[in-house]
Amino acid sequence: MKQKRITPFQCNRLKRSEVGLNKAVVLVNRLNLFWGLKWEAVPAHLRPGTFISRSYSGDDLRAHIVVGCVDTRAARATIRDAVGKWSTVSYWLDLGNNADSGQFILGEPLNERNHRSKVRLRTAEELFPEIVDPNLDNDGEPSCSAAAALERQEPFINSTLAQHALALLAKLFRYGEISYHGGFINLASGATSVLRIDLRCWKHTRRGSRRSPQVHQSARRR
Repeated sequence: MKQKRITPFQCNRLKRSEVGLNKAVVLVNRLNLFWGLKWEAVPAHLRPGTFISRSYSGDDLRAHIVVGCVDTRAARATIRDAVGKWSTVSYWLDLGNNADSGQFILGEPLNERNHRSKVRLRTAEELFPEIVDPNLDNDGEPSCSAAAALERQEPFINSTLAQHALALLAKLFRYGEISYHGGFINLASGATSVLRIDLRCWKHTRRGSRRSPQVHQSARRR
């Protein structure tokens, strides 16, 4: 999976002096300056066979929470593999969108740290298996970093999803628990809905049901 770098078309959100720099480094530096944090950005290629863990181990990468904002199903599948099996990542926050709608889902990957449990937060790929199927990728569509893509997307869909996803993480960090672990946004209709932390809701979501049961569980920060 390629490293993401800032393009000239993204200067409405980033400075022109940042064009060509690694996105992770720029954004983490901003967070550190604003919040007085000491987070570390690790610009690296995520290759098949690489696992992301809580501590360094050989060629593996290190992270407690993985945030995925990728353009293709193949790239999302690479992240899925990197946070599964022998990984010890705590959470995977996945964001994805099309022209005017999208979703953000915080999940606990089934790996060495997160074991099978009724209250384990299901990941995006568990609820929507099609989003990690590379066969469904359309190579003819431009990536979200191209000028053509900006013409076929509503201008605020990416930033709207990002704000909702950050608000969810902030709630988890500040209060130690959340009552939902994702949501769906549609700028065309103005509709928004949340993904409840509920086994029945997950089953309905997996089957494509539009019904959304009430909250029965809260997820607590580990």
